[in-house]
Amino acid sequence: MANRRKFIKQVAFTGLATTIPSVLYSRQNSFDNMIWANLLHLSYNMWEDSVPLKYRDPNYNCNNCREAKEWAHGYRPDLTFDQDTWDELLKEMEATGMNMLVIDLGDAIQFESHPEIAVNNSWTPEKLRLELGKIRKMGIEPIPKLNFATTHDIWLGEYSRMISTKKYYSVCSDLINEVIEIFDNPRFFHLGMDEETAQHQRRHNYAVIRQKDLWWGDLYFLIGECEKKGVRAWIWSDYAWHHPESFFKKMPKSVLQSNWYYGSEFDEDKISVKLYNQLDAAGYDQVPTGSNHSNDKNMEITVDYCKKVIDPSRLMGFMTAPWRPTLPSCIERHTKAIAQIGRSMKRE
Repeated sequence: MANRRKFIKQVAFTGLATTIPSVLYSRQNSFDNMIWANLLHLSYNMWEDSVPLKYRDPNYNCNNCREAKEWAHGYRPDLTFDQDTWDELLKEMEATGMNMLVIDLGDAIQFESHPEIAVNNSWTPEKLRLELGKIRKMGIEPIPKLNFATTHDIWLGEYSRMISTKKYYSVCSDLINEVIEIFDNPRFFHLGMDEETAQHQRRHNYAVIRQKDLWWGDLYFLIGECEKKGVRAWIWSDYAWHHPESFFKKMPKSVLQSNWYYGSEFDEDKISVKLYNQLDAAGYDQVPTGSNHSNDKNMEITVDYCKKVIDPSRLMGFMTAPWRPTLPSCIERHTKAIAQIGRSMKRE
């Protein structure tokens, strides 16, 4: 891991990040030098339901929010983000030795191709580029994320109601290509694609669910937009919980998989736990994802379990996903997540 962090810092300091091909980043990775990633949000617009926002209440304790109704808030026209909190978390990641940051961009950027989707106080592309340079100098590899699942795409604004249309494909293509350019051809692009079910949209004002060949066709389109630029697509794997037969028949091996399970009991009878084993048996590369969303044990247990059941040649690393906005009221939850993955790293 130290070698990889050193390489990223050298690239940043010498200004090579704008010219070095993504394949060279891949060559620097070895399975003795795994990914240790954190998922942070610039945009937190992921749900269309309209539950009152509590995070901006100075007396609101984020650590007490356990139920979805308390944290899965709806669309907000202003950026739900705090720079000081972001900077503090980056320092914590650097001190811990983490080497990757997956950034959920959403509508937090004033994209040149589609500025109309940006929320108030969003970042300019120039601001984002400066932050990416800062992150690389800390030895951390920044990876973009735009979640195109219909359950989590309210950040697309009016285009979230144009799913699978010619205009939708055009907008998605524009955004993916612009993000890849801003990130200087990153190794990976996280496309989300989780929880696209009726159950997950039961409180939405507008619900739309792609199924069968339409879901696969749209996924293939998004993957293709990444691969045309030499960037590897990365997705959440929970589609396989509900559609295992079609998943293992149709999912390209080129797509990096992040199955996720946030409980504390790793029983292989649980479909979300068993999928780690199934993905490995089918030959997929994985970055298993844990969280302290529900408890403080999951991340370390996830690492221990997955190291036992996933072949080292296919275990790319691990990611923690605290599922909280980047705000002062949630900083304790974030720092605990970083500490938990830090303890996991020491268990190698």
